[in-house]
Amino acid sequence: MTRKLICTVCGLMAMASSLVFAGEAEVLGVNVSKVEADVYRFSVTVKHEDEGWDHYADKWDVLDLQGNILGTRVLMHPHVSEQPFTRSMTLSIPMHVKEVKVRAHDKIDGYGGEEIVVKLP
Repeated sequence: MTRKLICTVCGLMAMASSLVFAGEAEVLGVNVSKVEADVYRFSVTVKHEDEGWDHYADKWDVLDLQGNILGTRVLMHPHVSEQPFTRSMTLSIPMHVKEVKVRAHDKIDGYGGEEIVVKLP
């Protein structure tokens, strides 16, 4: 290969890696505690290589196992220097729901990272 072609290929590889560097938002842990009969407090740990205001983990959801969203915790700013990070939300869950799934979302990749299913206490 010529030196110019090698430089071009290396440059393209660097650009491609920077586009996917942040990856998908992943749920690393979920702590659930019962507050009242049908009210639970969720503390969720999310990991995402936030890059700033244009690409960061912007929310996490609690869903029943049929995929219905029971609640969403909106994240209002990037956590560039705080990774992973934990945020909480108190949520009323229908009494017939015994397990939930927690997933995270980011502004570029949407959903797709690691999700966790937890039994309610």
